[in-house]
Amino acid sequence: MSLLKKIVVFSSGLLLLGACGAGENAGSSGESGGGKLSVVTTTGQVRDIAAHIGGEQADVQGMMGPGVDPHLYEPTQQDVQNLTEADLNLYNGLNLEGNMGEVFQNVESETPSFAVAENVPEDMLISGGEDYPHDPHVWFDPDRWAYAVKAVRDAFIEVDPANEEAYKERAQEYLDMLDEMDTYAEEQIHKIPEESRVIVTAHDAFSYFGDAYGMEVKGLQGISTDAEFGVGDVNNIVDLMVERSIGALFVESSVSEQAVNSVVEGAKEQGQQVEIGGELYSDAMGEAGTEEGTYEGMFRHNIDTIVSSLQ
Repeated sequence: MSLLKKIVVFSSGLLLLGACGAGENAGSSGESGGGKLSVVTTTGQVRDIAAHIGGEQADVQGMMGPGVDPHLYEPTQQDVQNLTEADLNLYNGLNLEGNMGEVFQNVESETPSFAVAENVPEDMLISGGEDYPHDPHVWFDPDRWAYAVKAVRDAFIEVDPANEEAYKERAQEYLDMLDEMDTYAEEQIHKIPEESRVIVTAHDAFSYFGDAYGMEVKGLQGISTDAEFGVGDVNNIVDLMVERSIGALFVESSVSEQAVNSVVEGAKEQGQQVEIGGELYSDAMGEAGTEEGTYEGMFRHNIDTIVSSLQ
């Protein structure tokens, strides 16, 4: 039996135990017990929203830390136990946390669980191909990510209506920050010559960013980092960079540099000097306690890194 199947069975067992003990545990949640709401999130981007909106009313845990790839993340039994014991679970959805789909299906009858990126209107979503009907990396466009913020706000209100006004106020603060980041991005991107507005990265995580700010985006791998890349993929990117005289490409904090280094070497063989323009935060944010450990800091870092390398 695979690890994931064992965890799904384990989660089902926890739900049965929870049902048997429901009478004893009634009133023990953060909401009804007078304490803080226990909230479990997956990615750093979702956690950042939840921590801000939840404020002093919530104790927010993040399952996936800095440098962790959500496409490949395998939940532990402790993760599942935390999910079943929480008052609220929040995750990105759109198949970003691909290996956790069954887990959330098993725990949602016990704990309210919300896929916040699935609140984005379908006509605003970008196709992700056969395995991903929709690209899940919506946080790279603040306008689209605002829908996720509203989903988190509404989830908090649903499980804790007594603090509705506090959640609404803090959600508006977050939405205002997203507006500021959107304005900042537009102002900075204009510093890059139009012919140089091309982002080349290890995997295709920046399509929403490109769509929002008029940049062409190329990735060696597809939407997910579990997609294979071959010599043909490397050669196609090398040819593009040589033909367009693109002098920089970017590594990602949660993805191996192997693919990017292959492009650098391939371009060098064709006489094109290509530099690594810096590290972008894609599927994971920075270390806790750093600016890049927040959505605002991560987004600003990415903008500054892209602009300084391409202008």
